Amino acid sequence: MEMADSQDIEKGSSGSLYQPFFHKDEKQQNSHDNGNLFMVILCTFVAVMGSFEFGSSIGYSSPTQQGIMEELGMSSEEYSMFGSILTIGAMAGSISCGRAADLIGRKGTMKMSSIISIAGWLIIYLSLGPLSLDVGRFLTGYGIGVNSYVVPVFIAEITPTHLRGALLTVHQVAIATGLLVAYTVGAVVSWRTLALTGMIPCAVMILGLYFIPDSPRWLAMVGCQAEFNAALQKLRGDAADVSREEAEIEESLVTLQHLPKATVLDLFLKRNLRLVIIGVGLMVFQQFSGYNGVVFYANQIFTSAGVPPNVGSILYACLQIIVLSLGAVIIDKAGRRPLLMISASGMLLGSLLTGASFCLKEHELASDMGPMFTIFGIMIYMGSYCLGLGGVPWIIMSEIFPLHIKGIAGSLVTLVSWGGSWVVSFTFSFLMDWNSYGTFLMFAIFCVVAIVFIWKLVPETKGRTLEEIQASME
Repeated sequence: MEMADSQDIEKGSSGSLYQPFFHKDEKQQNSHDNGNLFMVILCTFVAVMGSFEFGSSIGYSSPTQQGIMEELGMSSEEYSMFGSILTIGAMAGSISCGRAADLIGRKGTMKMSSIISIAGWLIIYLSLGPLSLDVGRFLTGYGIGVNSYVVPVFIAEITPTHLRGALLTVHQVAIATGLLVAYTVGAVVSWRTLALTGMIPCAVMILGLYFIPDSPRWLAMVGCQAEFNAALQKLRGDAADVSREEAEIEESLVTLQHLPKATVLDLFLKRNLRLVIIGVGLMVFQQFSGYNGVVFYANQIFTSAGVPPNVGSILYACLQIIVLSLGAVIIDKAGRRPLLMISASGMLLGSLLTGASFCLKEHELASDMGPMFTIFGIMIYMGSYCLGLGGVPWIIMSEIFPLHIKGIAGSLVTLVSWGGSWVVSFTFSFLMDWNSYGTFLMFAIFCVVAIVFIWKLVPETKGRTLEEIQASME
């Protein structure tokens, strides 16, 4: 299917990817909008415990470094391995997350990830040396690799259309909150106690999963018709008319049931390739615009500006929560594409300002302006990332893939994201030694290409059911 040109987009052409595929009567569209939102919110709360755990795991290594190295006598190289093996575990989790979510369901996969994460935290708590620490860290990484896929997919599949973007953004808010809690609590408790607190969101998730239904779309896909009907009714409220939504889901599955079981090669078929390009492309720009490298360098930047690293980390985490909360409020009104465009543009500006500061420093020009450029550049960059490229690619990933390839495609997209995170984190210090302002210029170039990519290829998905989005992409 050809992309609509800019005139189509501006005029709202009915054939455009950026308009709803079906035109609904407004009353029909909102028939269940005021239904049982309590159950949807409860489901989201339980699911984002996995996101909170995500943030806790990422934030754990920062406040605990001195305590672990002193108590266990670890070298800097051994602790660096402990910090980075989380990403290796997440890559392993991303490989299996899609297939697991298709085989044992979204709830079963979240429960599995929580059990594995608890085992990882327990091993870290009991550790007496580097090896057991690394094993525990790998297991927690595996858990968050699974959660990074299954949590947004579950939320997208249970949420009414008009709330989907906002509630999916809660996934990112919970990650940032977990990060903030890890930084804050880690500043006042020992590393072993902090490991115990990492088990709390996992335990809450396991308990909460007993009180919520599984994804109706997954239940329909595996042929559990009675459970499908009951889950959808429970999510929309006993008095809600769910017949239209049931019909749309079942109609979309009729076509899928005639297709052979999806394999990795199916991702490269013409009808699926564009979806894969969009999903993978967004993750490539999310990572290779340099965010993980910037975060890696942020503590040094805060120190150079006279701000203690722990305080700087807490301030950054607070900024992240504020910007993400703003995004949650406006995403279903503004749309996904505008937030992505604004985000990439802000990151471009932040990269250029930061690069300029390093250039001034290297050539000993305007030395009093350099630190100010650096601080402004980094904060603009981080805030812009949180508004769009940090979370919206996960939202779009959860929306665009049809059920029969969602598991395989989601695993690929998640693997690209975690793989890119590892590459950027690993190479950033080498790039900075090579050429500091050239590094940020490279990130700026990625931001420019991201803007073009988003404008040309990424569809607007707000205000449309998952079935409408997927039908319009075929």
